[in-house]
Amino acid sequence: MAWRKIPLLNRNLISQIPFNSNTFFANYSSKSNLYPVKVGIPEFLNGIGNGVETYAEKLEAEFGDLQNLLVARSMKLKKLNVGADPKVCKHVSKCRKLILKYAHKYRLGLWRPRIEPPKPTPKTNK
Repeated sequence: MAWRKIPLLNRNLISQIPFNSNTFFANYSSKSNLYPVKVGIPEFLNGIGNGVETYAEKLEAEFGDLQNLLVARSMKLKKLNVGADPKVCKHVSKCRKLILKYAHKYRLGLWRPRIEPPKPTPKTNK
């Protein structure tokens, strides 16, 4: 008998909590925000790293904004000669593959480029 009443009590407790309130969730974070508010092509490529940021000027001149880069295909990047320099990327298609992989993650909301936190300046005694 007592086991039958427990789900009833839980149902009554849940019905008393308003669904639109954040009463049980913390609205703060102990870490500072390390994500840029506006993401452009240079910030996006710097977030990827691995030498991809060397193509920032070329891609910004061609696409203009990040939204156009996010819908770009591999052949378009190949025609722009992205990833063709073996000094920058070890494999020819690695840079294109990285750009396309992170663009897909960014579109889905699974990844955002981080900004580097400012490094503290060492204090000098005078």
